Amino acid sequence: MEKKNKLVNKVKRLIRRLGYPRWLHHFGPKKYEFHEHLSALLIRFFCRLSFRRIKQLLDLLGMRCPSKSALQYTSKKLNCAFWDKVMIITSGTPYLVAIDSTGLSRSNPSYHYLKRIDGKMPKIPVKLSTVLDTKRKKFCAARVRVLPAHDSKDAKILLRKSNPKIAVLDKAYNSEKLYEFAHNNKILLMIPKKSNAKRGHYRKKMSKHFRKRTYNRRELSESGNSAFKRKYGSSVSSKTARTIRTEVYGKLVCHNLFSYFTELLGQSPIIHKIYIVKVQNN
Repeated sequence: MEKKNKLVNKVKRLIRRLGYPRWLHHFGPKKYEFHEHLSALLIRFFCRLSFRRIKQLLDLLGMRCPSKSALQYTSKKLNCAFWDKVMIITSGTPYLVAIDSTGLSRSNPSYHYLKRIDGKMPKIPVKLSTVLDTKRKKFCAARVRVLPAHDSKDAKILLRKSNPKIAVLDKAYNSEKLYEFAHNNKILLMIPKKSNAKRGHYRKKMSKHFRKRTYNRRELSESGNSAFKRKYGSSVSSKTARTIRTEVYGKLVCHNLFSYFTELLGQSPIIHKIYIVKVQNN
């Protein structure tokens, strides 16, 4: 019998592992279950559609889907704590992670009208910092900021959420407080030296264990952010801070859930090695 990988089964299993109830509202009408809300939202993020379009699409396919306003209310209600648990479950326990940040625009403007108005590109206020497991190629944790901020401000939170053994970061994260935090939590940081930052007890202690070969794994975080933007877009359509976080976290969860299909396409080195061994044995 063929193994079926349906999104609905994945979402139901995910909700059971999270320990969330069957119904989203305890006292509300028991018309749509929580997995139907979450499945519709994930399909919306995966297909890059609006709330109204995803309602029409699922109705045409004969699938049960809550109304447009119900999906909007659900996206506002799901907070960062919920998405952090989902990302931990879908990514697993990492050993070596890479941390990097990228920018997302709030809208996708037309270059024709930008040239006609003033010829200036709009600023990028949404900042996304991610933690990528370099072995599984999945996002373990993320931090979304609506306003610009320095990279080192979110590093402690990301390390606390992912809890790896080794983390590779670029020079922007070279901070003595971050080194002290990593030392107290038994995390080894691989950060190159900065010419203007030479002092610090924990900085000198960590720099002795720096390995160039391990630090080269940081490139995977840039490729992960690039793949995330190419698949799900480099802009967000939501307006408020809470809905922006829900949209970004939902796209990251889609990346973790649908990574199984990329392995079937031959992009996984493990499957590639198995195929070579089978050919040699035959």
